[in-house]
Amino acid sequence: MLLTRTLLYTAMTRAKKILILIGNPNIIEFMIQNADSKKRNTGLEFKLKNI
Repeated sequence: MLLTRTLLYTAMTRAKKILILIGNPNIIEFMIQNADSKKRNTGLEFKLKNI
């Protein structure tokens, strides 16, 4: 579930000076190809409505 392009993109864009990717190149390639997005259940809407 966490092996998504958006997670990889977030990690890459948050790097300040240098980015070192450590891992299996096949997994990195899978993440690049995996554009699936899942609905996140953060509870934010509930928290905002009950302020």
